[in-house]
Amino acid sequence: MGSLEGKVAVITASTRSIGLGIAAAYLREGAQVVISSRSEDKGKQALAELGGLNRAHFIAADATKREDVERLIDETVAHFGGLDIVVLNAGGCDQTAPVAEISDAEWQYELDWNLNHTFWGMRRAMRHMLPAGKGRIIAMSSIEGKLGKAGIPGYTSNKHAILGLVKSAAREVGTAGITVNAICPGIVLTDAFYDGGPVTIEAMGLPDLDALAAIFYKESALQRPITVDEVAAAAVFIAGDSASGITGVALNVDGGTSPY
Repeated sequence: MGSLEGKVAVITASTRSIGLGIAAAYLREGAQVVISSRSEDKGKQALAELGGLNRAHFIAADATKREDVERLIDETVAHFGGLDIVVLNAGGCDQTAPVAEISDAEWQYELDWNLNHTFWGMRRAMRHMLPAGKGRIIAMSSIEGKLGKAGIPGYTSNKHAILGLVKSAAREVGTAGITVNAICPGIVLTDAFYDGGPVTIEAMGLPDLDALAAIFYKESALQRPITVDEVAAAAVFIAGDSASGITGVALNVDGGTSPY
């Protein structure tokens, strides 16, 4: 038996990159997993990559819309008959600019995609988990949720705010059998990095993606990118019974970048 045998998990933004890696790891550990993204086609492709298991199910949802995030949680419960693990993985910085230049629309989009999506999903999950007296909520922050770089104020501030939300929520539901934690990855060179990278390097005043990656390498002890599997391993651990005493934590998977 795997460490997540019989558990029901839902992961936002999980048809590629880190989200898909976490889904695959959860399935290997015996969980029933709902993956999600805006695209039905990407959902079908991801299910195929996951091996077409009947323990995997796709639900289309836009993480920037409250009604979609709430529906995703509710439909997961309806489909698999319960909810044990929620991974709030959506987010990024593909609409960003320096503080003096970022528009209200860009700021609002990043707020909805990162922080608001995490809040909406956490709140809805708690309404299912509290009556059951158990649950694991995992929010995906970033090492930039502890540090900060010029040019990406929306991303950085949202990822910091997620850590505050996690700490507060963990104290609210700790006696109810629910843990709330965050994962803070360092740089992970996935397709999502390359898709969002051009906007980020422009906002940061960098010449190319290699220059962006080099900044992260220089800051870290390992001097290399983090892999999807390394992030997924942390998500498996936090979701399992062996992590029942861990809550309110921001777990760095950053190669030794952050000093705390």
